[in-house]
Amino acid sequence: MNDLKRYIREVPDYPKPGINFYDITTLLKNKEGFRLTLDRFHELFADQQIDKVVGMESRGFLFGPPLAYDIGAGFVPIRKPGKLPAVTHSQSYDLEYGTDRLEMHRDAIEPGERILIVDDVIATGGTAAAAGELVRACGGDIVGYGFVIELSFLDGRSRLGGAPVSSLLTY
Repeated sequence: MNDLKRYIREVPDYPKPGINFYDITTLLKNKEGFRLTLDRFHELFADQQIDKVVGMESRGFLFGPPLAYDIGAGFVPIRKPGKLPAVTHSQSYDLEYGTDRLEMHRDAIEPGERILIVDDVIATGGTAAAAGELVRACGGDIVGYGFVIELSFLDGRSRLGGAPVSSLLTY
């Protein structure tokens, strides 16, 4: 799957010196790169009988809905606080400097539904782990996690409770 790397722009020293940022906007704007990404996700997850795909704000919204449509699943957004109109579950998680929080409608997932969580990047795993907690709070069964990019040196997958993790690219 390393052929996808040609669509990723590497930006050195962003957002601060010493950080190498992997920019997916160059993948998204390229019709072949975007299609190839979605096709790869389809290959990984089409036969897993997934009921719903969950995507985190905001880049999980770019990959989750087309993947859900493609595999015949529903889509559930996980948002920043105060963005969802009905009653929510809320989960805090640690950032490099402080904490943040995610929310999901309490009625978004039924107990026992098979859930795939997707996002653009897994770094330290905090956001994905928080999403997993929200899914479990509703009674969903996490089938796995799917990411376009995994920053393996940060070992984020270790925070995901042993659920299967699939990454299209690893740095």
